[in-house]
Amino acid sequence: MTNPEANPKTHVCADGGLPGPWAEREGGAPVEIITARAVPLGGPRAMNVRRTLPQRQRSLIGAWCFLDHYGPDEVTATGGMDVAPHPHTGLQTLSWLFEGTIAHIDSGGHSAHVLPGEMNLMTAGAGICHSETSTPGTERLHGVQLWIALPEEARHRPERRFENFVPDPVEFDGGSALVFLGSLLGSRSPVRTHTPLVGAEIGLEPGRTLDLSVDPGFEHGLLVDTGEAVTLEGVHVPKDAVGYTGVDNRTLRIANGGDGPARLVFLGGAPFTEEVLMWWNFLGRSMEEIRRYRQEWQDHGERFGRVEGYVGHGGPGRNREGMDRLPAPELPPVRIRPRKNPPPHARFQD
Repeated sequence: MTNPEANPKTHVCADGGLPGPWAEREGGAPVEIITARAVPLGGPRAMNVRRTLPQRQRSLIGAWCFLDHYGPDEVTATGGMDVAPHPHTGLQTLSWLFEGTIAHIDSGGHSAHVLPGEMNLMTAGAGICHSETSTPGTERLHGVQLWIALPEEARHRPERRFENFVPDPVEFDGGSALVFLGSLLGSRSPVRTHTPLVGAEIGLEPGRTLDLSVDPGFEHGLLVDTGEAVTLEGVHVPKDAVGYTGVDNRTLRIANGGDGPARLVFLGGAPFTEEVLMWWNFLGRSMEEIRRYRQEWQDHGERFGRVEGYVGHGGPGRNREGMDRLPAPELPPVRIRPRKNPPPHARFQD
């Protein structure tokens, strides 16, 4: 998925800044609440996404640097997803659906359908471009789109990889989980990551509690997709928000105090210590890199390759706005600099 904002704001991994909301249960880990902001994806009938990463208060959780949460959307009302070919550098995109189907085509020669319960991971490396379109048979679209920052030793590689993994459900007392990256609840994903990470969908039945064993070297985030009374370490995490806990925890308590089932996305990873600059769809380390990536995309450079076979909602090779590829926005008139993410601990509100 692309960042569709015509004038994207600059988000840096900044050391410091305004702290976010917080609370903690007695004896539990502090929890920082990261609320979402609405971003329209597309044109006049735009499908709105709810973005929790990056934010001013926190730009990354481990190497997870982007989290868009969307739906459930009635495709007949919103027009669905129709993202024309667009570029990426220095990152991986991970698609995870709850409902619907998305057609993916990239310049690495990969074409696939993204289906519910199946992880699709695309590695950009030095550069890739791809398109994403909800299929004609899709009536409701609902899921998350995640980006993972690549470390220095991996971000310049010319490879354009695409991987699909279907995790088996892991049953536990009170629910089940699908572990798509890393290791959790005794389940391990075979998909290789460039930094230590974990990612899973967790379903928790009404009135049940899960004491989840976690890696103490990881920071974690819990996104609430469904569930009005979900708590993390005794702290209420509102629907569509992320509850963040820092490092040095071996167990995290997740509870569903509501009358219906809760669906959650659990993410974590070792703190990403490299300085990162993210602008539009590019992840780099300096303004000079971002400027170069943008110009190469505008010039149809070979860094990104070509998407063959894109059929948008406007017909073969066109999206509903008539574009065959997304142009890059104008760069901001000020110089942007990379900074480090805040320390890996929940921050308290003054």
